[in-house]
Amino acid sequence: IVRKYPRKVEYYKIPDVTLVNQNGKKIKMQSYLDSGKPVVVDFIYTTCTTVCPVLSAGFASLRNRLGADIRSVQLLSISIDPENDRPENMKKYLAMFHAGEEWDFLTGSREDITLLLRAFNAYIPDKMQHEPLYILHGTKSDNWVRISGLISGSDLMRELQGIEN
Repeated sequence: IVRKYPRKVEYYKIPDVTLVNQNGKKIKMQSYLDSGKPVVVDFIYTTCTTVCPVLSAGFASLRNRLGADIRSVQLLSISIDPENDRPENMKKYLAMFHAGEEWDFLTGSREDITLLLRAFNAYIPDKMQHEPLYILHGTKSDNWVRISGLISGSDLMRELQGIEN
């Protein structure tokens, strides 16, 4: 397979922080990893006008491509602006992308978000400097696929299918 984007397979030790989703529900990060579903993660914030809407459009495209199979996948957007991203803002943001139940937008304390960002090697001190990133995790491996940059919905779909094989 010829890929036109930077892709690495890495191992991450994810802290079991408790985060809050767009519905105000507290959820342990580990519960997503133990769900038996592949997980696709991105890092965004609600007031971003550059990369974040494009990443979210990628999730929306993936959701549409999966159709009913979306129930077998968990999409996770993790806020890099927890001071401002509250459940009500995140819910409105997701509505713009017709997110559905299998897409959670998570926030938490700055400390927990920083722990998570560092664990994923995605920490940046200034949210304005963040880069597009998708990180995928299958159910049969401890490894994660890290994709830097913006990729097409079809490439994201191919990567998702590939992590389970």
